This record gives sequence, C-alpha cells and structure tokens, in this order.
Amino acid sequence: MSIIQWFPGHMAKAIRQMEENVHLVDIVFELVDARIPASSRNPEVARIARDKPHLIIMTKKDLADPQQTAAWQRYYHSQDQPVIAIDSRANVTPKQITKIAANILADKLASEKEKGLKERPMRAMTVGVPNVGKSTLLNHLVNHKAAQVGDTPGVTKSQQWLRSNKHLELLDTPGILWPKFKDQETAQKLALTGAIKEKLYEKDDVALFALNFFRNYHQPALMERYHLADADLELSDVDLLMKITEKIGMRDDYLRASDRLILDARHKKLGGFTLDRAPEVGDTPND
Repeated sequence: MSIIQWFPGHMAKAIRQMEENVHLVDIVFELVDARIPASSRNPEVARIARDKPHLIIMTKKDLADPQQTAAWQRYYHSQDQPVIAIDSRANVTPKQITKIAANILADKLASEKEKGLKERPMRAMTVGVPNVGKSTLLNHLVNHKAAQVGDTPGVTKSQQWLRSNKHLELLDTPGILWPKFKDQETAQKLALTGAIKEKLYEKDDVALFALNFFRNYHQPALMERYHLADADLELSDVDLLMKITEKIGMRDDYLRASDRLILDARHKKLGGFTLDRAPEVGDTPND
C-alpha cells in the first residue's frame, strides 16, 4: 500500500492566517464530513480555536448512514460539544446555524448588551478539510455565489469575509489537512470521500479499502450494485475487485474498475455510509 500524504504550502499558510485571525471571531464553525465525523476533524483546529466557542457542523448528511449520524450527534452532545448535522443546500440550513450560534453565544451577547455596546453581527470562522462542502454551505448562507465550489479538493486557497445576514458574518478559510496523518486508515477514509487529490493516492488501494468496508457493513448494497453471488463474498478483497471488474464489463482493467467503485461510493450508488463508526457514549472515537 502506498503512503498517502498531502500538505501543500497554501495549507501551511492558511493555518498561519487562522492563528492570526482567530481573535477576530466569536465562534469557530468546524465542518466535518458526516461520513467520517472523526477522521475529518483536523487536530490543528482544536489548537487554533483554543477557548473559542466551537460548533461542529456535520455536512453531507444526505450521503451518510442516518443511524450513524444520529449516534455521532449523541456522542458529541455527551461530550458537551455543540453539533448539528446538515444538508448544506436545504433552505432551513442558514436559519438553523444562525440560531444555534446565537444560543452558544447567548451569554456573551447578553453581556455586551448590558454594557451598552452596539448590537453587532456574530463573527464565525469556518474551517474544515478540503471538499467537505464548505463553499457550498457558505454560498447558501450568504445567498449568492461568493465562494468557489468544485468537486476537486483545494479549490479555495485564500481567506475572505462574507456576510450571511444582519446577525452573522463569516470568515471563510481554505480547506486544510494536517502535516502528518496519525495512520493510513485515516488517509484512506479521506481519499475515499474526496478530501485528497486523486493523483496523490493509488485508486486500487482505496477501492480495496472500500470493498472491505462495504462487505462488512453494507453487504446487500454491494451485492446488488455489482450482481454478486454469496460465493463471491468468500473471495479475498483483491479477487473480489477482479470479480467486480469482470462483472461490470471491464475485463481485467481493475484500475478503471477501482475508479468506478470509488465514484459509486461517493455518489451514493452503494447507499448512505459512514466509515467512522460512532463510539458508545462514554468512549472515545476509534477506541
């Protein structure tokens, strides 16, 4: 298995800018992919945010396993960590996020009012890994195309202030990873969900990782999509990939079949899925 790593110069610069600007905001919005609620949490964010109020926004909930999404929300709430799961394009999303931010900052806003300070918008810094759906969410929050949107990770490369409504201002930041992944399983999860540029990983490695997951957790969807028999599931991951390659008419072109499998997973052809399994309340992720 090849080693996956991605930390270009613009990400290092973005982290420095976040450190410089975090004092300008009232709250940090940390966007995580609902399919990998733990693996898409950048450890740099907790360090940078320090004591700032912090809201986890689980994006792409429409692509995730709804039971796992609910379990992750219960877990984070048990840790006294505010969290919300969203479909970034839903009409209710801007109102939901503004309301929960106001609840988190209620004491601070009340204190400013008591001191006679002029009412002002809440200021939030939005952070997250590449391709987490941040630009899609921001454009919906500000009701126009202010942030670049694309399926390729690394589209946004500079910071900008955006006005959502009279109650909320947003500091957009580029998608950032961290200098070194703690393990390659995290890297595989990030690659499968689209947070890492395709040229930086071997597609067959990621496809084999996906096959192992879906045969363990979403076997019926895997069998239906690729017309597999029970006996096929007794094969090794490598042999199963070759069987799928044959089944979808690609002969022995397993690299092309790997690409198809990855795209099928991302586009929900295998159903909603969550690679990070929610811990029991009281446990820690990945125990």
